[in-house]
Amino acid sequence: MHELSIAMSIVEIAEENAKNANTSVINEIELDIGSQSGVVLEALEFAMQSAVQGTMLENADVKINSIPAKAVCVQCQHEFYIEDLFAPCPECDNPFCEITQGKELKVKSLKAE
Repeated sequence: MHELSIAMSIVEIAEENAKNANTSVINEIELDIGSQSGVVLEALEFAMQSAVQGTMLENADVKINSIPAKAVCVQCQHEFYIEDLFAPCPECDNPFCEITQGKELKVKSLKAE
């Protein structure tokens, strides 16, 4: 389950930023996770419960924003949402597109004291 290592990295990033800001408690962490990032949201939520134990995030509210995948057709420039990486453009049926959104895996914000 690679979500546990991701959760541990998220905790490490959050604690490093909190220490740099001279804070000792993180009250809230907000994450952006793209639907094409390869992360299973339910598994990450479960892993976060273990990863935050004994850390600055132990009592933090963990908010996870699921970012839907978007692509733009390289032929007609039509922008559309995708669920399948191999889906053709719905306008011109071209099989080639560039993903513009949905691969995110980032700490969006922290609220600390």
